[in-house]
Amino acid sequence: MSDFFLNVFSTLSHGVLGYVIPFLFVLTIVVFFHELGHFLVARWNGVKVLTFSLGFGPELAGFNYRHGTRWKISAIPLGGYVKFFGDESEASTPSGEALSGMTAAERAVSFHHKPVAARAAIVAAGPIANFILAIVIFASLFTFLGKPSTSARVDTVQPGGAAASAGFQAGDIVTKINGDVISSFAEMQRVVSTGAGQSMTFTIKRGDAEQTLTATPELKEVKDNFGNVHKLGVLGITRAANPGDATTEKVNPARAVVLGVKETWFVVDRTISYIGGIFTGREAADQVGGPIRIAQISGQVATIGLTALIHLAAVLSISIGLLNLFPVPLLDGGHLLFYAVEAVRGRPLSERAQEMGFRIGLGLVLMLMVFATYNDILHLAAS
Repeated sequence: MSDFFLNVFSTLSHGVLGYVIPFLFVLTIVVFFHELGHFLVARWNGVKVLTFSLGFGPELAGFNYRHGTRWKISAIPLGGYVKFFGDESEASTPSGEALSGMTAAERAVSFHHKPVAARAAIVAAGPIANFILAIVIFASLFTFLGKPSTSARVDTVQPGGAAASAGFQAGDIVTKINGDVISSFAEMQRVVSTGAGQSMTFTIKRGDAEQTLTATPELKEVKDNFGNVHKLGVLGITRAANPGDATTEKVNPARAVVLGVKETWFVVDRTISYIGGIFTGREAADQVGGPIRIAQISGQVATIGLTALIHLAAVLSISIGLLNLFPVPLLDGGHLLFYAVEAVRGRPLSERAQEMGFRIGLGLVLMLMVFATYNDILHLAAS
C-alpha cells in the first residue's frame, strides 16, 4: 500500500508544472466559451448578468464592466459560471423570496421572469458554444495545416487475429467500412477502435479486384506513446511507415468546416456509444477520467506541440458540451428538462420539487467526480 501512494505522489510531484499549465490553458479556453455562450444569449434576451466567473470560490482578480457585470477569476479553476439577476446561487436556482418582491423594472431583466423559450435558449447556448468552438478549431487546423493522409494499406497481418480470420492479406487496401469511404489508415484505425465486438464489412482493393470481407474487431488493451493504456477494438493489422507514403491534402475553408462538423460528430457519437456501452456491459467504466487524468493528458499532449494541445481543447470542449446536456438537475440539461416540463404543464415545477431535483443532481455529480478521481488515482499508480 505504501508503494501505491509513493507512486501516485511521485507522478504528481514530478509532473505538476508540466501538467498544470497545459491543463489550465485547455480548460480555461473551453470554460470561457461555454460561459460566453450563456452570457451572450442572456444579454440578447435582455437579462442582467451579475457575474461572469472563470473558476469557483474566492475571487482572485476581477473588474466591473458594462451593464453591471462582474468579470472575475476565482481560486478553484475547475469550471466557471454565469450568475443572472434573480439567481439564488451559481447553479441558477431561483430565489422565491427575491423574485416575489421584484419591481416591474427588475422583473424585466430577471432571468426567471423571461419566457420559457428564452430561458431554454440561454441555458442551451453554453453547450452549443462548446460544439461551435470545436468545429472552429478543427476547421482552422484543416485550413491552415491541411488534412494529413496515409493510404489504408495492410502491410502485415498478425496470425490468429480478427483480420487473419477474415481473410485479410498483405497489400490489401481498405476503401470502405460498412459502406462508408475510408481515405486513410488513421481513419480506418479510428473506426475499428470504436467497433470492438461488432461485425464490420470491409471493402478492399486487392490488386485490380475489389472484394468484401467481414471482420469483428477484438477488444484489447493498447498502450499509446506515453504509456497510457486504452481499451480499443483491434483487427490485428499494421502498416509500415514508408518514405513518401504520408501526404497532406490542402483543404479550402468551406470543406474545412464540413470536416470540422464531421470530426465533432465523431467525438459525440463515440462518447455516446461508450456511455451506452458501460450500461450494457460492453465497455469498462475504468476509462472514465476526471481532472487529474485531463491534467496528465494535457501535459503529455503539450510535449507534442501547441497544435496537438489545441486539438485536445476541441475534444474536451465537445465532451464538456455533451456532459452538460445530460438531463441531470444542476447541469444545463437538467434545467432544460425542467423547462420542458414547464412548457408541457403551462407552469413551472414547484420550488420544493426543483430544490429536491437540484439536491439529487448535486449528489449524482459528486458521485461521478469521486468515481472519476478514484479512476485517476488508480491510473497514476499504475503508470
